[in-house]
Amino acid sequence: MAFQNERKAEKITDPNVALSLMESWCAYQERCQQEVRDKLYSLGLWPEAVESVIIELISRNFLNEERFAIAYAGGKFRIKRWGKQKIRMELKTRRIPDVLIRKALNQIDDQDYMAALEKSLSLKWNAEREKNPLKKKLKVIRYLVSRGFEQDLINDVMKNVFTE
Repeated sequence: MAFQNERKAEKITDPNVALSLMESWCAYQERCQQEVRDKLYSLGLWPEAVESVIIELISRNFLNEERFAIAYAGGKFRIKRWGKQKIRMELKTRRIPDVLIRKALNQIDDQDYMAALEKSLSLKWNAEREKNPLKKKLKVIRYLVSRGFEQDLINDVMKNVFTE
């Protein structure tokens, strides 16, 4: 017989306890409604209680989708140097409304965005070991697209880099 060290996760059935936990969780970092909903379901709360806790968190301003979207977009751009396309897709997976996604992406300064694209291109170009210039260019473009930068902006920056 094997000894198990794992404890079974305790389920929370009291909405007031769940509300208190979620207030602390949301105060620590901006959260979206879907993250809170998923967390509450994982704690074992029933659907009616989940929605009432979310409504209460919104009314107490612990949960704000607009604030979350702006913080998320700004953080992913500044820290991880993601492009707008990748940020948009991640916000969509969190069920953020399109209006708020556009508002969050508009908070990113265009000059900073282009500077980040140019820096990412430069770093990847210098790090790429491919000798064939065409293959190297395609690898760099593929990398930048995977980071969420727009194809037309990448092409514009590439033209500027290679014509200078």
